[in-house]
Amino acid sequence: MKMSGAEITIKLLERQGVRTIAGIPGGANLPLYDALGQSGEIKHILTRHEQGAGFIAQGMARVTGKPAVFFATSGPGATNTLTAIADAKLDSIPIICITGQVPLSMIGTDAFQEVDTYGLSVPITKHNFLVRSAEDLLKVIPEAFRIAASGRPGPVVIDVPKDVQMAMVEFDQWPEPGVPDATPELFRGEIEHAASMINRAEKPVLYLGGGVIQSDSASQALAVAEKGAIPAAMTLMGLGTIPTGHPLNLGMLGMHAARYTNLALEECDLLIAVGVRFDDRATGKVSEFCPNAKIIHMDIDPSELDKIKTAHASVRGDVADVLGALLPHIERRNRTGWNSRIEALKAAHPMIVPGADDPTSPYGVILKAAELAGDQAIVCTDVGQHQMRTAQVYPFSRPRHWLTSGGLGTMGFGMPAALGAALAAPDKPVICFSGDGSIMMNIQDLATAMEYDIPVKIILTNNNALGLVRQQQDLFYGKRYVASNYCKCVDFMKIADGFGIATYDLGNCPDPEGTLARALAEPGPALIHVPVSPDEPVYPMVAPGAANSQMIGGESHV
Repeated sequence: MKMSGAEITIKLLERQGVRTIAGIPGGANLPLYDALGQSGEIKHILTRHEQGAGFIAQGMARVTGKPAVFFATSGPGATNTLTAIADAKLDSIPIICITGQVPLSMIGTDAFQEVDTYGLSVPITKHNFLVRSAEDLLKVIPEAFRIAASGRPGPVVIDVPKDVQMAMVEFDQWPEPGVPDATPELFRGEIEHAASMINRAEKPVLYLGGGVIQSDSASQALAVAEKGAIPAAMTLMGLGTIPTGHPLNLGMLGMHAARYTNLALEECDLLIAVGVRFDDRATGKVSEFCPNAKIIHMDIDPSELDKIKTAHASVRGDVADVLGALLPHIERRNRTGWNSRIEALKAAHPMIVPGADDPTSPYGVILKAAELAGDQAIVCTDVGQHQMRTAQVYPFSRPRHWLTSGGLGTMGFGMPAALGAALAAPDKPVICFSGDGSIMMNIQDLATAMEYDIPVKIILTNNNALGLVRQQQDLFYGKRYVASNYCKCVDFMKIADGFGIATYDLGNCPDPEGTLARALAEPGPALIHVPVSPDEPVYPMVAPGAANSQMIGGESHV
């Protein structure tokens, strides 16, 4: 066989099962696009910004659990991808970014649209490649997929100079597609030690994170919880592991948790941390996190073990394997006293949800949308008050149906990630909750939703402010609202209409519930505008650097 480097790349992506690629062409990756145009298997989504392409890839990867691919050209195209790549690194999402680069002979000459993509991406990728010959692509492409999906997943960058894309190569056979490495072998002693600690504990709590989602082990986590009658709290990234409404579900822990969740963790005597990294937004002041508890930490990444909190027992391995091996050793228990105490905490310190029955309120629109969309809906958010409200009250019932930017907290994540989710799961409704600050970060990809008729429903709660920033200024900076209020109002309805997106305004209609139902039921993309007050905070809240027991707001006065 004789092919160009670009043709080899596209054929290898086809062999990896890639069927959708988002991106933007430019001079340095035009050979790749020319080859892509000859593919009968891969659909290209032309985005309006490379960051949007990266988040579309993330949406696909988060829903499917498989590596997704996006393209960018050299220079500004490559630099525009960096936020989406860094976001994937912190949330352990397997994406592969393939960038064009100036020809090899021009690297280092400050050529037009040249930037050191390899050097820039080193700290924010799991691995990266600067491809120096077309023959190397036969190894690099499968290896990139292997690396992205193995162990703790993460992003990989492949930088391909233009002359490498154009060079012709003769070869005899295709390499095998890249597949994840085998999961690491478990140590029986670690499993048995962890099981004995769990069986002896009187007041254990499971602390479930994104690692449970990434390893597709939600069912094993639920089985452990039910067999041992162990309440389970989840990180922002772990929501969906235990269905909302399950009697053992404590909801999200940390900065914006329900009071009873953080108070239960204060009292537990054993914390079983599964696929978590003890993030500061979950733990609060780490020295005062779960002060009475011994800790078991299970994770596939050995660098996470004992990094933030020293564990009394560590188990290194894929958490699906760990939980599966652990389950037979867990004694069936009722733990009636502990679970009765949890119920008492829930009764004394319930989650207060203002305006729950009002579909025009910040919480009410989330709850009504959940009711109308059904339990199959995939939910995406941007970053801000709407994100925390959704995490607090949305009734998540299954994993991989909750997409949000956790580690990096990236405004602009939600809408393009929702596009990726809808492309990956066209049979499921997709809702994106956003805010007026966040949606402006990648609003140009409304045009992408329109062009490809991607049926995402964007619920925009608009307080004409940077809500979480303003809330912290209100609480901790003497109500000095510096650069957190917008001086003039943007007409998002006109903007969306200009992009060819259907619009609905819940703040200016006689039947908000009926309008919301109609918006969610209509085919195609839609923007649902919900004006809200900037003076509606998200409570409870733990002050940055404070202990989780020191929550502000959200008290019950019954």
